[in-house]
Amino acid sequence: MIQSPLNYTGGKYKLLEQILPLFPRKIDRFFDFFCGGCNVGINSDCKEVFFIDHNEHLIALYQTFQNMDKSELLSWIYEIISHYGLSLVSRNGYEFYGCESNTGLGIYNRESFNQLRDDFNRSKNFDYRHYVMLYAIIVYAFNNQIRFNSAGKFNLPVGKRDFNSRMHEKLVTFVDRIKSKNYKFICQDFRDFPVENFSPNDFVYADPPYLITCATYNENGGWSDIGEGELLFFLDRINAGGIRFALSNVLSSKGKTNEILANWLEKNSDRYTAIHLNYNYSNSNYHRSNKNSESDEVLVVNYKIEKRQERLIELDI
Repeated sequence: MIQSPLNYTGGKYKLLEQILPLFPRKIDRFFDFFCGGCNVGINSDCKEVFFIDHNEHLIALYQTFQNMDKSELLSWIYEIISHYGLSLVSRNGYEFYGCESNTGLGIYNRESFNQLRDDFNRSKNFDYRHYVMLYAIIVYAFNNQIRFNSAGKFNLPVGKRDFNSRMHEKLVTFVDRIKSKNYKFICQDFRDFPVENFSPNDFVYADPPYLITCATYNENGGWSDIGEGELLFFLDRINAGGIRFALSNVLSSKGKTNEILANWLEKNSDRYTAIHLNYNYSNSNYHRSNKNSESDEVLVVNYKIEKRQERLIELDI
């Protein structure tokens, strides 16, 4: 499995062993809407993948990874780290920076990180180097996450870690993969995507923000009842065209229920199947939701799950 170099909120890497066996066996073109960290599309067995997200910063970052020479990309990352005086424990160790692993590097990196973030936010030259700077900011930001405010400025504070050997390896592996196969990164809202362009052997996967959970993508009115309803209508149109789809979502979480999703599933119970996954990312239950689970995460599909796939889920394979 290839793991995203970005710690994207809601990423599906730990759920892949549950999700991937439920996908159709024959897929020509895979459309990964709300692609986020790209964990699902990049690990799917198909001929071509379209990663689609409305976040222009995210798509431009992936395009930078794909188009730049890998050696130059890595050289620029280390150059930026050096230029701003950020820590690099993989070379110097924690003691060199007067820090310890359990408390992290935030105190040491805070001033340098803030300067890097300010320079990025002020930049008007949206070239490859601009987006390499963005990646460096993400690496040194809180929980390695991505968050832009309503004015389009990156606004997360400094985090505890730096560009360690694990992050280096994840980036290299990811870059090698997106350069080796037919992957396209598209900045587009699903509402603007022409459904008539889909073909019978295409497959649509959607992993939208979860309406009833708290995350950075739900801030500043980022996702609402309106968006949820429009996405479900979009999937209805896909289904009407005979195109297969799968939707990741949460039916309930911490006492809240996604009533829009629940009503849609009830209305379309003869067309769509909700497969209940294990929120703890270890086991899954195809036949019923885990009533004791804190969150009822589901994969909704509009095609028949083969007996072989059901058996894999029951055996947790």
